[in-house]
Amino acid sequence: MNALDSVDSASPLATPGPNDDAPLDGFRIGVTSHRRSRDLIEALERRGASVLHAPALKIAPVQEDLTLIEDTKKIISAKPDICIATTAYGMRRWCEAADSFGIGEQLLDVLAACRMFVRGPKARGAVRAAGLADVGISSDETTATLVDMLLQEGVRGKTVAVQLHGYTDVRQLERLRMSGATVLTVTPYRWVKPDGEDKLPRLIEAACSGDLDVLTFTSAPAVDAMWSTAHEMGLYRPLIEALKTQVTVAAVGPVTAQPLIDAGLSPLIPDRYRMGALIRLVTEHLALNHVRRLDTPSGTIELRGRCLRINGSAVELAPAPLLLLRALLGAGGAVLSREALSELLELRGSVHALDMTVSRLRSSLPDGKLVETVVKRGYRLHV
Repeated sequence: MNALDSVDSASPLATPGPNDDAPLDGFRIGVTSHRRSRDLIEALERRGASVLHAPALKIAPVQEDLTLIEDTKKIISAKPDICIATTAYGMRRWCEAADSFGIGEQLLDVLAACRMFVRGPKARGAVRAAGLADVGISSDETTATLVDMLLQEGVRGKTVAVQLHGYTDVRQLERLRMSGATVLTVTPYRWVKPDGEDKLPRLIEAACSGDLDVLTFTSAPAVDAMWSTAHEMGLYRPLIEALKTQVTVAAVGPVTAQPLIDAGLSPLIPDRYRMGALIRLVTEHLALNHVRRLDTPSGTIELRGRCLRINGSAVELAPAPLLLLRALLGAGGAVLSREALSELLELRGSVHALDMTVSRLRSSLPDGKLVETVVKRGYRLHV
């Protein structure tokens, strides 16, 4: 799903409970959306996250989109037999744009006379809010399933209008045409480069350096825009490697996720393609996989992303000592060899550099004895 959905008020994450006021405390999350990004950012920040916002693309103003009006006039003139509505936002914007150019009533008359199919419940809501009725809905909120339905009943000789959603599924349009349908399309919103174009390169650099825990996407074009910008910066390969190894990628639905999957990534995808479900999934993933706790003689250690607390008190660590502590904490008191730690810190076997990092870590902790030296073997936490 490409349109950003509001937080589901029925979700247990809609209002954090008293025992879980900041489940994302210590984590830094990248947000790439433009439309309604404030909803997502505020929801993450309410849960304690630090957010780095860099809209990859924005939607062009409807007043500047003359192509939209020309395509709408063609559909009105053609009087299609079938119309596919893919997104609620696209359907609303289409009707509003037609109204602004004085052809709104004509469009609604034409759509009322044809058979409307919708991609999901939100698109159905927008269709019905416009006073129209639908005759079919996709079972999995995908255009491909809708096209399967139409092909089963036959489209030869029929005219099919398709409301696109900013990221055209060309294959589905071709399936309709190859089955004998005349296909007309309308794209109620187009993606253009946003203002502040330096923000996206900064987000890419943060991901490459591991200075993010999660990177979220709510539209497939935003993924493509990030790949394009990373190529221009010469950072595409480092970015993909970072997203495979250091930074979790999350997408609001399978359409958004596809270009991530095509790049060899395995994004988190919620079962319900809604923003509330995406936030819930990200929160649960971080809590299960990226929160470390350990009881030691020096106190209880809790590491959440970049937020270290010992007996509840925050401890500031520089990036290298933090990475070292994360590794030692993950070992749970087991010894980590000097070679393994040097490789982790990319010190190329420098004994002095590793010793300096250990020294910096000890000096930053309330009790430096928490990090033990195991002679001729390496280091471990004192547990």
